[in-house]
Amino acid sequence: MPHASSSAAKPEPLSVFASIQEHFLQVVVPLWQGPGWNAQLALPYEALDANHQPLPPQRYRAMACARQLFLFSSLIGHPAFPDATARAAALFRSLQQHFHDGEHGGWFYSIDPQGRPQDRRKDLYTHAFIIFACAHYWARVKEPLAESVLNAALKVVAERFADGAGLYEASLEEDWSTLGSGPLQNPLMHLAEAFLATLSVRPDPETQAALDGLVVHMQRRFIDPATGVMLEKPLEAVDNWYEPGHQFEWFFLLQSSPDLHNTPLYASLDRAFVLAETQGIDQETGAVSAMLTLDGEIRDGTQRIWAQAEYLRALAVRPESKGDLSNQMMALQQRFLHAGGWHECLDANGQVSRNDMPSTTPYHLATCYIGLADAL
Repeated sequence: MPHASSSAAKPEPLSVFASIQEHFLQVVVPLWQGPGWNAQLALPYEALDANHQPLPPQRYRAMACARQLFLFSSLIGHPAFPDATARAAALFRSLQQHFHDGEHGGWFYSIDPQGRPQDRRKDLYTHAFIIFACAHYWARVKEPLAESVLNAALKVVAERFADGAGLYEASLEEDWSTLGSGPLQNPLMHLAEAFLATLSVRPDPETQAALDGLVVHMQRRFIDPATGVMLEKPLEAVDNWYEPGHQFEWFFLLQSSPDLHNTPLYASLDRAFVLAETQGIDQETGAVSAMLTLDGEIRDGTQRIWAQAEYLRALAVRPESKGDLSNQMMALQQRFLHAGGWHECLDANGQVSRNDMPSTTPYHLATCYIGLADAL
């Protein structure tokens, strides 16, 4: 099994977890309370540089706003963040004010630095995160408007994005006309996550039926029958590949819902977990590679913090792999976290290849640490 260090005395999982969580609360979150916050637009900047200065804004994405809405919703009631409720409320208002399309419905992909719609397309990934964030926000504040936005986003996905064959288009034009994108794995995974978030905060038969259908059709259209791995594009697509981080993310999501344990998709991802671990994780360092061919060859050896976090979170709910939890937490801590924040990407040799810190990454760290806290 992969391990991060071969030291004889293995640290206690709880103590390693306490130190990475402390880093999150004392270093990561404050970046987005202060230097990462554009008070004029009431939006997070897209990224900060290594010196905590905002990168010159090219755009602001609805998805980034939604991820930060989730982040601050998750901190409501935390004694260290008395302003979390106000920040979450500001992000929720900004989502509606800046990104909602009053004419065609749904939400634009991005606005420009002046706050005008920039990329006006309708993107499933964005809408999935709006559902996810609004479900979490509504659960914390019970604000009726939050539930009505949640309902509107669920309705738009069901009525506009459905592809007629059991899944959903990845991207549509501003007026919902087709772009021929077809379904793609990553937006569909986050839609599954959004459905699960909705079901965790209220009974919702329609969303349950939509999730059940999604699980059936992902198995049919995205799982490689030979290996069980979840491909990035539908089975018939040319030039396909798989990402270990996404196998771990899917496994965690399916594991989190006992209703899904008896599905063919769960069995596939259970198989895929082992393959992704064998082919996609460096035995010495515990590093997760970005992309592999179906033959198991590394196609992109970049090591991304989100994939490391997903592996960690999945390990925590997979008892037969739990022996590596302490070492994997230390791999995240030693390789990616630092006193000024985090490294977004390392290259295949473990050297820092991206110095910026995107506003979207705290979502991955938050979901990872919430998952670890529940498991530990």
